Amino acid sequence: MNARVLPLRRPNGMRVLDLCSGAGGLSMGYYLAGFDVVGVDINPQPSYPFTFHQGDALEYCARHGHIFDLVHGSWPCERYATVTRWRGNPDDHPDLIGPGRQVMQATGRPWVIENVPETATAGILRPDYILCGSQFGLKVRRHRVFETSWHGGGELLPPCWHPKGRNKLMPFEHKDERAYADAMGCTWMTNLQARKAVPPIYTQWIATQYLDLEGRAAA
Repeated sequence: MNARVLPLRRPNGMRVLDLCSGAGGLSMGYYLAGFDVVGVDINPQPSYPFTFHQGDALEYCARHGHIFDLVHGSWPCERYATVTRWRGNPDDHPDLIGPGRQVMQATGRPWVIENVPETATAGILRPDYILCGSQFGLKVRRHRVFETSWHGGGELLPPCWHPKGRNKLMPFEHKDERAYADAMGCTWMTNLQARKAVPPIYTQWIATQYLDLEGRAAA
């Protein structure tokens, strides 16, 4: 998929702010669910497919978060993720989940926080939703935890399934990074960008849960 040629979808007239957006994996999911998307990241994101602002996500949310219908935050995970924690002292990585939650709550808008499963194990995030690629028919093992202002609920998904042998799922450390990125549905990203990405289907599904629970789904 060319990031500049977006797939068709049914707009719902609502806007979501995606903080720490990266190259836009989860942004794409919200777009497909009908939202118009604005992304913010401290680093430049030349492949980002929607409106983008480079800057401090905490500051941007404090100033502008209240004008959006939904606020999403993928605060840095390196402090908690097992696959990156070994690279150095955890204190070398910012702990933004707490400050991020506070600034999102202060907007008065519904919100979603996404991070690695280790944050739920440590009691840092409440696991309202725990998602895996296998639950959506993807051939990738990419577990993510989501805490939401509405405390979860809605449609039940099948449990994740990790088959072995020829049908096994691609792990994060898959040797063919391009195949892994494409299997996630992040086809517009470079291999390096996709290392930090999350499949768009996760937030497409979560956005649908929010819209259904709030009775605000597009007609």
